[in-house]
This record gives sequence, structure tokens and C-alpha cells, in this order.
Amino acid sequence: MSNTPASERVALKPRKVSFSWEGTPLHWVPGDPFTTHTINVLHLLLPAGERWFVHVYKQVLPYIRDDRLREDVIGFIGQEAMHSQAHDEVLPHLKDLGLDPAPYTAQVDWFFEKLLGDRTLPPGRARKWWLMERVAIIAAIEHYTAFLGNWVLNAEELDRRGADPTMLDLLRWHGAEEVEHRSVAFDLFMHVDGSYRRRVRTWATAFAAIVFLWQRGARFFMENDPTLIDGRASFRQFHVRGRRGTLPTTGDMLRSIPRYLSQAYHPSQEGSTEQAVAYLASSPAALAALAAEKGAV
Repeated sequence: MSNTPASERVALKPRKVSFSWEGTPLHWVPGDPFTTHTINVLHLLLPAGERWFVHVYKQVLPYIRDDRLREDVIGFIGQEAMHSQAHDEVLPHLKDLGLDPAPYTAQVDWFFEKLLGDRTLPPGRARKWWLMERVAIIAAIEHYTAFLGNWVLNAEELDRRGADPTMLDLLRWHGAEEVEHRSVAFDLFMHVDGSYRRRVRTWATAFAAIVFLWQRGARFFMENDPTLIDGRASFRQFHVRGRRGTLPTTGDMLRSIPRYLSQAYHPSQEGSTEQAVAYLASSPAALAALAAEKGAV
């Protein structure tokens, strides 16, 4: 059964969006390749990651005994599939600008499809154990996607620095849906398993994987950016950008850890559904897709 307060629960539905990337420059945060490329790592990780979420959740649907939660999970699956597609569409634009992401996305595909993919386990306890492990890993990852979604909805410094409006809209549309559905993965984990030991163990796995893949992605972009002579990425640069407000602060990220590991944790404590829904009602990409749909009728 869902533990999400009724005031925070909304019916989840995938929203069509329409983005045009022709006018988006390589360094879409002007004069700041590091912030640009650190955030660009999302386009490398999310298509494969969110396809994996959908694959795992389709397997767990038979274990859901609560109709409302099942409805939420189906809505979550639809939203995640749309996110994967939207970020995937950025990659050809990056290649056109001289930054081919294929060598890195191949590594990410291997990580989700092979390392975290289905295993040839006999039906029964072993197969269910691996499914529950992955459900718990998704709950931990969703803690951070909600954290990032809440951050980007409030990252006014990106606006002040003239960040490309199309890229900001993609990030905020996606971030708003992450805030909107932030409780689904955790509620599902608690419904089908709920082991605190598993929650802690899989949080450690998810956190280590996110940090590892993200820093590798940022370094890949900086080293392969055709406009940079000696492009490098470091944790110090991340810390500095956090203090400026163009990336999350190191302190905020560290403080998010004990929140997730608290026995009293619930994702409804993170972010604002009202703010997320308000953005989704005004997103230029969502409005453009809606207008195109109406025009086609």
C-alpha cells in the first residue's frame, strides 16, 4: 500500500514533449563548459537507465497487490519511457557539434543491460532475490533523481547566467516529473520487500555507481570537447560550481544521504508536488507538443 500522503498524490501520466535543438550551442551554459558537461552526463546515463527501470518494473507488476500502487507504477513506466526518448534525442545534436557520445554510451548500456540485467537464474528464490535487489536499487536512484529534479526547478543561477532555454526546459520538465512521481519507487520497494538492510546495501551500490559513472561521463565530455585544448573535470570544480549555484552543492548532496537512510524516510518529504505540477502546466515543450497534437486532429 502507498504511504504517500493524499495531498501529495496525483494521477501520473506520460506527457508528450517537443524539443528543437538546432539553436542550442555546445556550451549551453555560456562560458562554463564544466557545468554544461556535468549536466550533459544526464543525456548519457538516462536513456539506458530509464529503459532499465521500465524493464525491471514490468517484471515486478505481478507482485503488486495494491490497485492504487499498480496504477502509480504504470504511470511511472510511461513517464520514464518518455524521459529516455527525450534525452536520447539530444545525442545526435551533440555529435553534430563535434562531440560523439557513442564510446561512453556503449559503457553505460553494458552497465545496465549486462551488469544489472536479467540473469540466467532458476525460477524461485534466486530469481526473486535479484528482482528485489534491482527494485531496491531503483528506489535509491530515484531518491537522487528527485533531489536533482527539485534542485533544477529552483536553480535560478542557471537563468541568471543565460543558460539555453530549450535545455533548461528539458531539464525542468524531466525534473518536475521526477518530483511528481518521487514516491513511487520507494512505495513499491516497501510494498514488495521493505527490508531495511536491503535498502542500506542497495543505497551504497546505487550511490557508488552514480558517482563513478557521473565523474567518468564529465571527464569524457571535457576531454573530448573539440573546443577545449586541455579539458579536465575534477571534484574541486564541482564543489566550486555548487557554491556558485550552477550545480548542486556538495553539502546538500551529502545531507541527502542520512535522509534516505533514516528509518522514518519517505520521499514525500522531498520537493513540492505543487511546484512540479505548476511547471509541467507551463513547460514550453509540453505546450508545443499539445498544440501540435491539437493541430493534427
